[in-house]
Amino acid sequence: MSDPSVQQQQARPAVPVLHEERLDEVLGAAPERGRGRYRPRRVGMVWRSKVFRAGAVIVALVLCGLVILALVREQTGPQGFLVGLGLAVLPVPLLMAAFRWLDRVEPGPWRNLIFSFAWGACAAALVAIIANSFATRWIATATADQASADTLGATVIAPVVEESAKAAAVLLIFLFRRREFSGVVDGVVVAGFTATGFAFTENILYLGNAFGEDQLSGSSGFASVTAGTFFVRIVMSPFAHPLFTVLTGLGFGFAAVSARRHRARRIALPLLGLLLAMGLHALWNGSSSFGPYGFYAVYGIVMVPAFGLVTWLAIWSRQRELRALAAELPVYAAAGWLTPAEPSALSSMRARGMARDLARHWQPDRTRGRAAARAVAEYESFATSLAGLRRRARHGAVGPDFGARERELLHHLWQRREVAAPALTHAALLTARPGTHHGHPLPPPYGSGTGTGYGYGYGYGYGYGYPNGYGYPNGYGYGYGTGPGPGPTPGYGQTHDRTPGFRPTPGHGPTPGYAPGAYPPPQPYGGAPHSHRRPPS
Repeated sequence: MSDPSVQQQQARPAVPVLHEERLDEVLGAAPERGRGRYRPRRVGMVWRSKVFRAGAVIVALVLCGLVILALVREQTGPQGFLVGLGLAVLPVPLLMAAFRWLDRVEPGPWRNLIFSFAWGACAAALVAIIANSFATRWIATATADQASADTLGATVIAPVVEESAKAAAVLLIFLFRRREFSGVVDGVVVAGFTATGFAFTENILYLGNAFGEDQLSGSSGFASVTAGTFFVRIVMSPFAHPLFTVLTGLGFGFAAVSARRHRARRIALPLLGLLLAMGLHALWNGSSSFGPYGFYAVYGIVMVPAFGLVTWLAIWSRQRELRALAAELPVYAAAGWLTPAEPSALSSMRARGMARDLARHWQPDRTRGRAAARAVAEYESFATSLAGLRRRARHGAVGPDFGARERELLHHLWQRREVAAPALTHAALLTARPGTHHGHPLPPPYGSGTGTGYGYGYGYGYGYGYPNGYGYPNGYGYGYGTGPGPGPTPGYGQTHDRTPGFRPTPGHGPTPGYAPGAYPPPQPYGGAPHSHRRPPS
């Protein structure tokens, strides 16, 4: 079924086609469930191998980590290093959890986040410590003024070197993991993980040196240098480095959603974000030179409002992703790839979490429950990617592989829909009426009662109606209507099965569920019939 708007507006992407002659072609090449995307097999030179490139990156980061570990330990001493390590690790889980929470709508792969953190903690920190030390010594030698060299190094050299080193991780993921870097939230999360890793290593150095000073002076308690450094860097400003680098990530994120024809904008936005990060970093480092209260003035007037603004922008971008699901997915529901209730469920974080819980509790054992919940989570992630892809296509921000990527995502949805579609449909029902589910146990997928609803099925198209009106399948297809009476009420399940040996078969039962004119006739699906066990209550 084709979208008629495609004929009216050529720039809009085409709606998936499910014609009979192409159904086997579309569905036959579906990858295995465990594979996240298609990867053509490459032959040739060894450095083109994915394993080789991944191994080279890991080895390089490990070497950088060993070198930076030796340098920090040399400057702080063994005891100072251990104290700094123990104190510096405290804010890391909180920051990582905050950025991961922001990325819940379309979670990025952990390999990108681990690479970002490792780059910040190892590679960027090593570049910064070497470059800053070299530049400060060179300025001190040229000017014969160590104090001025330290001030210039902190306010000019350090912001430029450190932000450039951290921005390299965002740039690498933007270039080489472009499919997984699709918007503003991705830029914020990647930049945040990179800066968290950098701040972790830097805090080890500062706290370790502070502990060494306290050992020499005999200070201890709240009056010690270690306590003061901990309060400033860990308690008051753990978000400082993430805030700087997130500005760079915002620039890359806005570039990712910009139209491909605006090449100048796609280059200028990341550069603008990097310049803003350097400027804010320089202002923060130079705040102590503004007088005895300069630090607190910059913290209250600049840093806190900037942090609030960036946080609001990141949350707004996340809500925009949810709105894109409600706006873009109905066209796939009209084409038959999704059920009518799924777009609203996928655009609600509450419904998405509820669907995972339902899939988990409907299974007979814990192992199957975890697998079902994971399948629903993957389904939600692929659906979010599909909506984002279509939204970017409307703005001209996709390449010539749009069609292949769209079909690929539809394949992954198709493979998981047997588990995910019932859970999401039921979650849409429960969240449609506020307070229906709160404080009560999860209802069973089958039940008795009177209600208006629909069932859907394929194979023989037998759909069950439940108390609140929604149906759970023996398959796929759609049926609508009212079903009174105790026990499962079959809904109308007209199907058109393409598998040899099966023919269009109406649903069975006393109450037909189709209400003419209420919904457009669904597109048929093919495939062998499935039998669904009745989950326990």
